[in-house]
Amino acid sequence: MNKLELLRTFARVCELSSFTQAAGSLGLPRSSASEQVQTLEALLGARLLHRTTRKVQPTQDGLVLYDRCKELLVQMDELEGLFRQDGRALVGRLRVDMTTSLARRVVAPRLGEFLDRHPALEIEISSSDRRVDLVREGFDCVVRIGELRDANLVARPLGQFVQVNVASPAYLERYGTPSTLDDLAAHRLVHYVSVLGNRSAGFEYQLDGKTQYLPMAGNVTVNNIDAYQGACLGGLGIIQAPRAGVHELLASGQLRSLMANFVPAPLPVNLLYAHRRHLPQRVRAFMQWLEELIAEELLA
Repeated sequence: MNKLELLRTFARVCELSSFTQAAGSLGLPRSSASEQVQTLEALLGARLLHRTTRKVQPTQDGLVLYDRCKELLVQMDELEGLFRQDGRALVGRLRVDMTTSLARRVVAPRLGEFLDRHPALEIEISSSDRRVDLVREGFDCVVRIGELRDANLVARPLGQFVQVNVASPAYLERYGTPSTLDDLAAHRLVHYVSVLGNRSAGFEYQLDGKTQYLPMAGNVTVNNIDAYQGACLGGLGIIQAPRAGVHELLASGQLRSLMANFVPAPLPVNLLYAHRRHLPQRVRAFMQWLEELIAEELLA
């Protein structure tokens, strides 16, 4: 049995906490994934996984092995990609993360174009407003919108999303259209926080190049971009969002922009990946395609 394949199967089981899901992602029968891990345990003389009827979790020895073998598997991918510069078909799996809105509106509808060029690739897309741990969770690259916090990753700047203030026609009919900061005392804000329980800073705007916040009333707080936009469409308050994400709603009249002189600073967009001297060609190809796709979105 190929020891590298044993490690690859073990790593996928750790990442997905499931023999069934790991086997499916690797194109193996479930029994084969379980047998391969058992073979690896016998080879190493250590119990690597805690198995229950509901979940599979690594033991302490399993965690140590997973941390070590992840880097080994990355290096093997790099070695394979290092010599695949001649236009041959790209193969393998890509694991990427981005916001739900970006995945739904921009990437998923166009992903078929990329897969038509590289039909042997398999792509896993994680999409949420949670900031994943790129290295620990095994992602090849992530798209981050907003402030960067991890200096240990390589950042490729893609541009900036201009932000706007918007509200629904129904909301504006009920509360009126504000034009000054003083007017906001009679209005409602849909509050957005990354973690429920945190307090929103309020209405954000720029004054003399510096970010300012104005506390505002509001009955609804969300931690998801889709819910944020949905609450606005439902007439629950004003939101502040990237123009690219709401331009179709503005064009159709479902939302209206307001207070153009008091908008938040543009949001930087970065493509992040781990420090690697030789990225696999499949990762390079996907990042290049993603960069071109987002460049179109930034012009919206």
